[in-house]
Amino acid sequence: LIDMWLVQSECGLGNRHVAAHLVHQRALSGADAINALRPFYFAVHPDFFGQHPREREVNENSLKRLNGYLENLQKPGTRSVQPTKLTFYVREIKEKEDIQKDVLPPGFRSVSFTLQTKDVLTTVMDVLKSCSLSTEHVKELKASSESPKSQQPVSGHGNPFYRPIKWDKSYYSFTGFRDPEQELKQAKKVEPTLSLWLRNHEKEATKKQNASVPRREELKRLKKELCQKFALEDIRWQRSWGVTHRCCQLQSLSRLSQQNPEAVLNLRGHTIIFTDQSGMNASGHVMLGTMDVHHQWTKLFVSLPSYRSLLQQTEWLKERISHVLGGIQVINVERLGPVQPIEEHCSILNTFHKRLLARRLALHPRSLQGLAMTLENDRSSPSLHEMGHFIIPATCEPSRLQTFLQSMACEARQRIKHRNQLQKEEEEVLLHCLEALALRNLSKEPSVRHNQMIPCCRRLLEERSPLMEGLRVEVSHFYSVMQDGDLCIPWDWKGASLKHS
Repeated sequence: LIDMWLVQSECGLGNRHVAAHLVHQRALSGADAINALRPFYFAVHPDFFGQHPREREVNENSLKRLNGYLENLQKPGTRSVQPTKLTFYVREIKEKEDIQKDVLPPGFRSVSFTLQTKDVLTTVMDVLKSCSLSTEHVKELKASSESPKSQQPVSGHGNPFYRPIKWDKSYYSFTGFRDPEQELKQAKKVEPTLSLWLRNHEKEATKKQNASVPRREELKRLKKELCQKFALEDIRWQRSWGVTHRCCQLQSLSRLSQQNPEAVLNLRGHTIIFTDQSGMNASGHVMLGTMDVHHQWTKLFVSLPSYRSLLQQTEWLKERISHVLGGIQVINVERLGPVQPIEEHCSILNTFHKRLLARRLALHPRSLQGLAMTLENDRSSPSLHEMGHFIIPATCEPSRLQTFLQSMACEARQRIKHRNQLQKEEEEVLLHCLEALALRNLSKEPSVRHNQMIPCCRRLLEERSPLMEGLRVEVSHFYSVMQDGDLCIPWDWKGASLKHS
């Protein structure tokens, strides 16, 4: 289709000119890609999801993965890129009925798609089409591959494919769209103090929370019943769906167990995660896609023995990698964005293991014991996470990897020690806060770090607002009252003393 469009758009030119133009267009530069994806960025920009922090983080994580995909496509000599599944929450500019309106907050929809493209242009077109966005403007892009500005790599600090995305002010003037940067500045100016916000929303939160009590009890009962019936390790949810939605998912699984009890027996000993796709994730947990029908779940249950065989293979590969790399442990970090399937994880481990065997490394068998690493397919260089684990590209050159691990091992141990201290400190202050404020529950979003949660809880202890008594509080990045009465507050909430600052 793209070939036909390119030929039609140049119908007045000779065949040789058309072919040359086709090659040029397929070598779309990073700058051209940014321009082409502007409508997409406007539809998924995390700054527009201020009142929906979970969806905001999904978009942030997916933008990172999209960035890595585009970065890999622009590397010299790249022939193929690993298929990448992305999930975005796309804002609805116009009012329309949405079949997911009972599941998602009004104003946006969930879109999932897998990129298997081999060039930037096709990737841009796929992204726009998958999100039901116009591709007409792509035809008007001027060739800019010879421009020094367009040759800049799409990577590193200030990456244009990742937040914050700053567009020229003329774009907003011309389109009439709102400038998210300006909106955020205005929101910060008028952001209320915690005490004022609680006075305005405490009644609403209490009403919703009281109304949700029967549903919460039903959810608790269903979860316990299914875990006992099928000897499940646990039942989890990747997203923080409402209690009603979670009950419906468990009821659906219960009905399936009555219709086909034999297939469900394969679930014994597993952890179930309700998420966007069905399969098994890199940690060996059974994923049930919430949009899939019973037939697809049944098919998955029947296939679980083969999935377990694949899981055993991944465990063996991790052991071999650990043996070669001085005892470092290969771990899986669960994330909010698209989940890594076991098939993809096993393939990455196998590729990495073969690269290590091809080059004998001189590492002491226990020199990196106690350290951990994750393998990523959309990374170009190794790095050390702030929590102390290494993030390693699956295609990392072994000798370079050895040098990096050895040079950063001491720093990694220090970060792990610091992380453990922060984690212990957070658990203590959270428990103290829960008891002192008489909260029904106190939790935080995964994106809130330890060094943000700790001072937040301490300030809550100083504030000691009686309006929070008996409420379920979640520390997030924005104020919000969830559909079941959970109260979200930003970790950096303003106190009375900062009201006029």
